[in-house]
Amino acid sequence: MSETRKLAAILAADLVGFTRLTSADEDRTLARLRALRSDLIDPTIAVHNGRVFKRTGDGVLVEFRSAVDAVRCAMEVQNAMVDRNAGVLDDRRIVFRIGIHIGDVVEESDGDLMGDAVNIAARLEGIAQPGAICLSEQAYWQVKARLDIAVSDLGPTQLKNIAEPVRAFSIAVGVSPQAKSAGPGQSAGLEKPSTPLPLPDKPSIAVLAFQNMSGDPEQEYFADGMVEDIITGLSRIKWLFVIARNSSFIYKGRAVDIKQVGRDLGVRYVLEGSVRKAGGRVRITGQLVEAETGTHLWADKFDGVLDDVFDLQDRITASVVGIIEPNLFQAEIERARRKRPDNLGAYDLFLRAVPHFQSVMPGDADIAIGLLEQALKLDPCYASAHALLACGMEIRVLRGGFNEADAAAGVRHARLALAHGSDDATALSFAALVILHLDHDFEAASNAIARALSLNGSCAFALYWGAHIHAFSGDPVIAEDYANRALRLSPFDPISKEAYLALGCVRLREQRYDDAAAFYAKAVQASPRFSSIYAWHAIALAVAGRIKESNLQARRLLELEPTFRVRSFVDFFTQFSRPELVDRFEEGLRRSGLPE
Repeated sequence: MSETRKLAAILAADLVGFTRLTSADEDRTLARLRALRSDLIDPTIAVHNGRVFKRTGDGVLVEFRSAVDAVRCAMEVQNAMVDRNAGVLDDRRIVFRIGIHIGDVVEESDGDLMGDAVNIAARLEGIAQPGAICLSEQAYWQVKARLDIAVSDLGPTQLKNIAEPVRAFSIAVGVSPQAKSAGPGQSAGLEKPSTPLPLPDKPSIAVLAFQNMSGDPEQEYFADGMVEDIITGLSRIKWLFVIARNSSFIYKGRAVDIKQVGRDLGVRYVLEGSVRKAGGRVRITGQLVEAETGTHLWADKFDGVLDDVFDLQDRITASVVGIIEPNLFQAEIERARRKRPDNLGAYDLFLRAVPHFQSVMPGDADIAIGLLEQALKLDPCYASAHALLACGMEIRVLRGGFNEADAAAGVRHARLALAHGSDDATALSFAALVILHLDHDFEAASNAIARALSLNGSCAFALYWGAHIHAFSGDPVIAEDYANRALRLSPFDPISKEAYLALGCVRLREQRYDDAAAFYAKAVQASPRFSSIYAWHAIALAVAGRIKESNLQARRLLELEPTFRVRSFVDFFTQFSRPELVDRFEEGLRRSGLPE
């Protein structure tokens, strides 16, 4: 067997307490680990030019061209795990230890690597604290002047089966998982948390609604659209934790205390500003505030004509990122630029359509569909318009008589959104929901969600709809993970009902009926005018044997939707729901007293 020698940086990672986790729930643990590999670990390794040369059941060995790439990869994974473990019970958290060393290795003809460098990396991983990264002295000297990291010098350390002591350095990432205590109920709902949310271990920001200074209520949509694009642009920068629009907009129209906003949303920085639009010109002002102290870090104004509005948004994003993380490369700023339609008129029509979806009723959907059809005449490849139009068609189908032509149109526009929006996380998310509901294609829907989250890990829509898709048709472990992440990312979101609905369906599939009813009750609280939730609440209570309570929810459902019929509901959901869920809701509906 031929072999070659070379210098390489080796990263060794291992899951802490793998045996304990698998002993408690092997299937769930392995499913969570597979999801982490596909959604986080493997993509992050690829971004930093790494190559996996060996996997074990709970660990991995990775080769990098430089120690800098290896440490960046390790920090990104560990930072992401801090966010993903928020709200998860201590004994259910997935936590990694990581060791990194740079040295001489022998590469076999099959790509495997051997030698002291591999052994030392593996031994460094063994002495790392859970959630931390341990570097050899050789690796540390390669990165100390290139990365902004805080390290602890562990001094010369005797590693198992290594002849000479190795001087080691530890990088602590975020808060130690053992130091955090979070119960299952700590994912935020509608009410503000009684204690401040913990700050993520990376720069975190909330962008408040910009004040419309035009004096024209008709231009309110323009100011809101400006902020939504800024949030989306910031969210696509991987080092930033960005609060979703629907949570930061709860402060719209109110005099706010920036320090309180920071405590409510768990962020370090807050961006606020105003938009003044007059004729063909626009002035955008913005100021960045450190929430804890109220210190103004940055303020500026940008003037331009409407033809340049997208460039102005990019300049604001670039400036904010420059303040928060000076060491981010310009390439990451470029990646933050969201694809937009070439024609401002199409964008304008799209923004005007958005508010008409709030009622989820056919009449308003018809208005939105008309505006979106005009937008697509101007820009036929506008993915977000296709996705939103698909949702409008779905509303027509569900609330307007199950018309086959509307269903076919919804599927067609959803597929076009997938085709034209491969780099637009929001478009992919909405299209995925319609693909599941109207085309019953779980594989395409779940792939679209995975793609959306690879583009923008802070996309609340992708997490909420992904939770829904997996709860009904896919992996309940992934559904629960997405739901909890969505509630942490956007704790005051009007569509938080989708997370509670997903968690309720997961509990139904597990035959934990009282727990399912509790989650459905939270969904009702989050969205009391959304009639279908009462059906699910009635189902869970009925199969739990709580018939009187189930009957009460059935009556509330009929007050909101007098035309509700069990057969139509069953026919719709059966087409894409898992058999164990179908069995439960058919039984529950029969016992709830709802009309056939």
